Amino acid sequence: MPNIIQHKIESLPELLSIGEVSQIFHIHPDTLRNWEKSGDLVPLRVGPRKDRKYRKQDIETIIAKMGSKLTLQQLEQFLWKSADILRDKIDSSDYKKYIFGLLFYKRINDVWDEEYKKIMDEYNDKSLAEADYNHRFQVPKDCKWSIVTETSENIGPRLNKIFDKITNVNSPKLDKIFDDLDFANKDKFPNETIQRLINHFSQYNFGSNYVSSDLLGDAYEYLIKQFAADAGKKGGQFYSPREVERVIIGIVKPHQKDHIYDPTVGSGGFLLEAYNYLKEKSGDQIARSLYLYGQEINIGTFAIAKINMFLHGLDSADICRGDTLANPQFLNNMGNLQTFDIAVANPPYSIKDWEYELFRNDKYGRIEGYELPPQKNADFAFVLHIIKSMNVNGRAGVILPHGVLFRGGAEGRIREQIIKNDLIEAIIGFPPKLFYGVGIPVAVWILNKNKSENKKNKILFIDGEHDFLEGKNQNYLRKQDIDKIIKTYDHYQDVEKYARVVDIKEIKENDYNLNVRRYIDSSEEQEQIDVKQVWKDLQILEKEKEEINKKVTNYIKELGYQ
Repeated sequence: MPNIIQHKIESLPELLSIGEVSQIFHIHPDTLRNWEKSGDLVPLRVGPRKDRKYRKQDIETIIAKMGSKLTLQQLEQFLWKSADILRDKIDSSDYKKYIFGLLFYKRINDVWDEEYKKIMDEYNDKSLAEADYNHRFQVPKDCKWSIVTETSENIGPRLNKIFDKITNVNSPKLDKIFDDLDFANKDKFPNETIQRLINHFSQYNFGSNYVSSDLLGDAYEYLIKQFAADAGKKGGQFYSPREVERVIIGIVKPHQKDHIYDPTVGSGGFLLEAYNYLKEKSGDQIARSLYLYGQEINIGTFAIAKINMFLHGLDSADICRGDTLANPQFLNNMGNLQTFDIAVANPPYSIKDWEYELFRNDKYGRIEGYELPPQKNADFAFVLHIIKSMNVNGRAGVILPHGVLFRGGAEGRIREQIIKNDLIEAIIGFPPKLFYGVGIPVAVWILNKNKSENKKNKILFIDGEHDFLEGKNQNYLRKQDIDKIIKTYDHYQDVEKYARVVDIKEIKENDYNLNVRRYIDSSEEQEQIDVKQVWKDLQILEKEKEEINKKVTNYIKELGYQ
């Protein structure tokens, strides 16, 4: 707790009222009452009205409570409880953005306070402590969290104004982060509801000294996953199972200073997996050398991804908003598509409503050498965009619906040309029900513009459909399933009933069909039946049956029932 608060306490009377404590700690009285209900705080009750009075030991409890370091499990539970406050008030697919926005606001406020205190403790210079260059994010005085806690009326409009101002003073860094939030809607957010949310988040200090970036980032990822499960089918629009992303990142293997791009970035999971992969392999400093890029069409999901990067301390990640197919944001100085070392994506499956006309007259060369994708299905439009976004040594991993493996027409001819161009390194079949709201199995395409000699004119097929942990509504990949796929890819050899390296000539003979089951027979072998032996066994059983029947008949006679 800052020294300034300790000094205030020393100058106040021995017993403090709830109002005085609330003012000193910038914490709402309801939060103090909640701690009392949970037994964490037991103030004195004085006078005929039983007024609360807080002693020195109570103040120490409050200091410990607000400055206590949460475990990951405690933090996850705390954040998920914030959802309970909004449940039944607004749609479950919408309230995530409000909770994420408030969490981020509280985080940057508490970090600003820490940065201010550090400079004051070292230099005792207020102007220096408030200087913009000493803060990761700017939080003006009239935008402090304490201002909101002290507001009792029209909290929603006040929050909207604060978010607007914070966005402006941190532009372009925080542009569009809060654009999709409107706390001023009193039908959705009565004053009492917002006050409960503010009280909830006021219970803990979310500064870096108390909650590390790794811890807060992990808790944020947990919250994204919980919201995705809660939202059902809509959850699949912003969340990809991290296990599948882990498989792809484990295959494309990011290196130091790689440029990694996700054209349908969602909540940013692929980019975080790339960072975590290299961090585990080479340490945090090397992992932070990665250049991370992403584009997202949905403004709410865009904000989730941006906040996800900030909370993990990846401020340099370049996340843009817009329609990747119609208006790609990452261009080079010549106005052409920027190219990357690695491209990863889980594009929306088989969308019918997409900018077909713009793509048909594409100025970025994405359909050069290929047929135009069908008007009512954008799957191959995303594939062609990714191919064009790979540099000369680029590699990519794309999650696609199974139909892309075998559908005919224009899609079949595009697939044929991609195979002839020898861009596909592996096709991996995954189990069904891995994705929220999608029951069908999916396939992963591994692409490479610079195949090694032993992989040229070949495609590795891996049948991972049978290896998973079955859940009630959702299936999951276990660590052994993930490791098995990556190891099989790395070895690039046949594995009986699981993987097979297939020459492109054989694929041509199969009309360029890439259905995994066409190349791998993973069915169980049927046991050979010896009919003669089975007949002998049946005859023996019949004789035994006759003997038993005779014995039973004799027993019945002896008992006098016949």
